[in-house]
Amino acid sequence: MIVSKRIVLHFPRRLVDRPIIYRLVRDYNLQFNILRASVTPEEEGLMVLELSGDQKEYDNGIKYLTENGVRIQSLSQNVIRNEERCTHCGACITICPTAAFELDQLTRQVKFYDERCLACGMCIKACPPRAMEVHF
Repeated sequence: MIVSKRIVLHFPRRLVDRPIIYRLVRDYNLQFNILRASVTPEEEGLMVLELSGDQKEYDNGIKYLTENGVRIQSLSQNVIRNEERCTHCGACITICPTAAFELDQLTRQVKFYDERCLACGMCIKACPPRAMEVHF
């Protein structure tokens, strides 16, 4: 069975200069799409990516990452809408490149689908009440 997940990788300083992602491709036959990255020599690295492949190979690739000290989080854990602040104005709907926001025609409320989100940060800039938050 093929799986595809959006994850956040936190690389400790000692791994920043190693070919970690290359090993996922070569040794575990996984495919990746880098959605966002910040990797600086001598500092911790951060990478948001979509990782896909056979379930067994995916699990083995994740095991390889964790055994080497890479901290892994689901992307949906990092993008949050503060429901108390949201006024359902819809500014996020037009700016989102992945359609993670939709207007419910019956309730006129904006729905947020975190599984579609890339954590690009566009909604944060567009949101007047600052209801959207990204935590890495």
